[in-house]
Amino acid sequence: MKPLLSSLLLFQFLLSNAQIKTENLVIVTLDGMRWQEVFGGVDPAIIQNKQFTKDSANIMAQYWSSNINDRRAKLFPFLWNELAKKGQLYGNRIIGNQVNNANPYKFSYPGYNEIFTGYPDVKVNSNEKIWNPNENVLEFINRQKGFEGKVAAFSTWDVIPFILNKQRSGIYVNADRDSLMFPDASLKLINNMQSLTTRPIGVRPDVFTFFAAKEYLKIYKPKVLYISFDETDDFAHAGLYDQYLNSAHAEDAMISDLWQTLQQDPTYRNKTTLIITTDHGRGDLTKENWQHHGEKIPDAGQIWIAVMGPDTKTMGEVIIKQTNYQKQLAATFSALLGLNFTANHPVAEPIKSILAK
Repeated sequence: MKPLLSSLLLFQFLLSNAQIKTENLVIVTLDGMRWQEVFGGVDPAIIQNKQFTKDSANIMAQYWSSNINDRRAKLFPFLWNELAKKGQLYGNRIIGNQVNNANPYKFSYPGYNEIFTGYPDVKVNSNEKIWNPNENVLEFINRQKGFEGKVAAFSTWDVIPFILNKQRSGIYVNADRDSLMFPDASLKLINNMQSLTTRPIGVRPDVFTFFAAKEYLKIYKPKVLYISFDETDDFAHAGLYDQYLNSAHAEDAMISDLWQTLQQDPTYRNKTTLIITTDHGRGDLTKENWQHHGEKIPDAGQIWIAVMGPDTKTMGEVIIKQTNYQKQLAATFSALLGLNFTANHPVAEPIKSILAK
């Protein structure tokens, strides 16, 4: 499609959604979280493998049900008891609804680059701490009138500041050991706690990332907040399926807590859209590959998206047979705020059904 025609179509799309109610946007990523557990709950084949699940009895007692709907709700109660009743979930390939990486690499830096730039740049092909040359949607939003200084990101993984190019973008990015240099007592306490905690996954636990983001939101009222969790990927790489599940369950609880906080604050209540997704999938065709992802794992590019907010029609689990791509998220983020994301590179079109009333 020619660039001019594409821009005109997007302008018409935004114009048709001129009565957008979303004033704030919260984005959450669960690193390497498989769609198989999101839509199917715990995998009995992996639970029964002692190599991956040391305490299968307790995991079965906590998360297992023979009914798939109950099983996935035990693992992700917020996603299935709250978000599914008010929003949309994409990516259940069992019913033909697919979400894919467009980048060929199927690991973290390329995935996060794709999420936030809308551009699956093949030159982005490592997890090294390299400043990302591609402009991202968060810095674009931060430049728009009314959003200046109102965009913030909190991450467990210490490469996110490079992916979002903290030195160029001008947005506030806090990751891993970054000090929370604020006068507020709650943020000082979190700063002290994260400096003293053990780091079983090499970086600070996700719970510190969450509370830092939550307290920052309560005090400084950002209009766009990004929270990047990491434990699911680290425990999966370690082959610890029980810890992978426990971290996923805990992250669901943190998102639930955050949503309740948003709904109790008139700044955010009924004016905020929440989008949850992941940077890449993991293997499943060969069960042992649930630990792994990358170019050599054919199903590692299979991901998922969950969204709810005042401009998103209630559809629950989307059963339409279609394929969406991770690269469409960046333009979707900006369109939800009534903006047309443009950058120093091509940008994929938004997922229109997320905004279709």
